[in-house]
Amino acid sequence: MNSNDYGNRDLETLSAWSKARELRVQISRLSRSLPVEEKFRLSDQMIRASRSVAANIAEGYGRFHFLETVKFCSNARGSLVELLDHLYVCLDEEYIQSEQFEEHKTQIEDCKKTINGYIAYLRKRNEMK
Repeated sequence: MNSNDYGNRDLETLSAWSKARELRVQISRLSRSLPVEEKFRLSDQMIRASRSVAANIAEGYGRFHFLETVKFCSNARGSLVELLDHLYVCLDEEYIQSEQFEEHKTQIEDCKKTINGYIAYLRKRNEMK
């Protein structure tokens, strides 16, 4: 089964990618508020991790086989957990308040749940063929 065989939908209609895109935007905004000395350390790592989530979903979506798509979604989940760790650093270093941390953590969890649902969908579709 072609992993892109979802009724000829475009990437932009894929909920997992859309949520990852919004997360990327929010993390980019947050990174601009970090101290200057973190620009090439924490900020850069946060931006890379958030970009990796959306990019992996997109790359998996463009792959031919569902197993490849699942692999890239798994990579995206890994980047989400990495990003969560970076947010803990922000909290621990007092770059953000607990309320802001919780907002981003909730957004990460929502994104992870959506990716998990997408993976379940892919596996079910594969079983049906």
